[in-house]
This record gives sequence, structure tokens and C-alpha cells, in this order.
Amino acid sequence: MKPLKKHEKNYEHVKESAHWILSRTHVRPKIGIVLGTGLQNLVNCVEIETELLYQDIPHFSTPTLDFHKGKLILGSFENKQVVIMQGRFHYYEGYSLHDITFPIRVMKVLGVEKLFISNASGALHPPFEKSDLVIIKDHISFLGKNPLRGKNMDEMGDRFPDMSEPYNTELIEKAIFLGKKENIPLKTGTYIYVPGPSLETPAEYKILGTMADIVGMSTVPEVIVAKHCNMDVFGISIVSDIGYGILKKVLIPEIIASVQKAEPHFIKLLQVLIRSIPS
Repeated sequence: MKPLKKHEKNYEHVKESAHWILSRTHVRPKIGIVLGTGLQNLVNCVEIETELLYQDIPHFSTPTLDFHKGKLILGSFENKQVVIMQGRFHYYEGYSLHDITFPIRVMKVLGVEKLFISNASGALHPPFEKSDLVIIKDHISFLGKNPLRGKNMDEMGDRFPDMSEPYNTELIEKAIFLGKKENIPLKTGTYIYVPGPSLETPAEYKILGTMADIVGMSTVPEVIVAKHCNMDVFGISIVSDIGYGILKKVLIPEIIASVQKAEPHFIKLLQVLIRSIPS
């Protein structure tokens, strides 16, 4: 048998992972959710049918951070079948962009059409403050690398995917409307992606603030791959720290606390937004 080329083997890995997952659950999800730093409690609102450890799923990586649990959850959320990543992978952990975005491709093969992706971020200028819930309208990558680099995985999408609407306008407008209706305080902004893990210097915060509203170390590679897979994407960020004015030393427990303060609003927004999606 002729050996598979690298990109073909990658697609075979995607299929192997997806088929392994499907063989262990009756859930056939159309909606995928990626939970960011400090956002783990949404799973308490899910009728869980199946829990799978990343370490058991063929070809999956395993998070190295204590606050990213490393579980794939399948079940029902607001009467919709969903697959939830309870924890993600980051470039700063030493993973490749392929590793980071591999679960998104697996979600596509599972049947996911809409991706709801979340993160924690730093505010780059007023009026963005700690614990603000920010709908991501657009993004900028400061990594200088693209997860689609290399021979295109034709089975997943086009060589040159369009990025004129990285975050679905209809979902954004619906979220803003429902947020007002449910008294959920929301802001909108542009997210800029940096590789990390070191936080930004005062000079870096200043220059980044001329280009975007919030900054973080995730999401953008996953969104690029999701768009390559022709998914509709909704991005939401919770401001966990402040990168303007007189800077204070940022501590991880404080970041988690800022995120958890806003988590009830985050959960409520996803509940009403996903509930509004036709079955």
C-alpha cells in the first residue's frame, strides 16, 4: 500500500478521532462550544450523555494547565445536541497550530455547523473593564503563522478561505438583541491574538491598544480553521485584567476570579442564544 502523504494522514487522523467519538455516544452535535479559561461551569447546565478524556481520544493532545480540564462533553444544552471542549490547547504550551486546531476539524466531521468559542482577555483601553462580557466582532493575529499553512486539506475546505466575516453577523446581532432583552451587559470589540505565555509590557499594551480592544492567547487559530471548515462562529470574551493606565502585577487567581464573576452572564447569554437557533 502506498504510504499516506502528511496532509492525507492528518485528515485520516481527524476521521479516526471523530469515528472513535461517534462510536461511544448517541449524540450527533450540530453545535460546538469551546470553553476558555475559568469558564467550566456551563457543563452543569448540560444534560450530559458522554464524557471523554482528551488523553483517551486518538490523536488528541492533553492540556498542561490545571484550569483546563481536558474533557470532551457530549449531550443536550437548551434542547440542542452539543459537543463541548472543557479546556483547550495553546501555542505557548508547546503545541503546534495543527495540534491546537485539530479538535475543531474533528467537530466538523462530527457534524458541527456552528461554533461558540470563548476566552479570557486583557482590556487595552477604556471603556473595557474587568469582568466585561465582550462579543468579538473581528480579530487580528500577532503570531505571524497560520494554521492552514502547508498543503490544503481539501476534504475540509478551500485553499483560500474567505475571512471577510470571521464572526457570524447574524449571531452577533441576535446576541446583542437577546442581551438587551435579558438585561445581560454586553460590549463588542476587536480581539488581538498574541502567542504568550508572558503578558505584555506597558509599551506592548500601548501599541496593541491602537489596533484592538482586547488581547489574548487563544481563539484566532481555531476560528481560522472553523471558517476553513465553513462553520458559523460566535466569539465571546471575558475581560480578566487591565492593560492600560497604571499597570498592576497580574496574578492567575485574580484572572480566574474576574472571569468567574462574569460567568453567570456568559452562561445565560449562551442559553438564550443557542435556544433561539432553529432545530
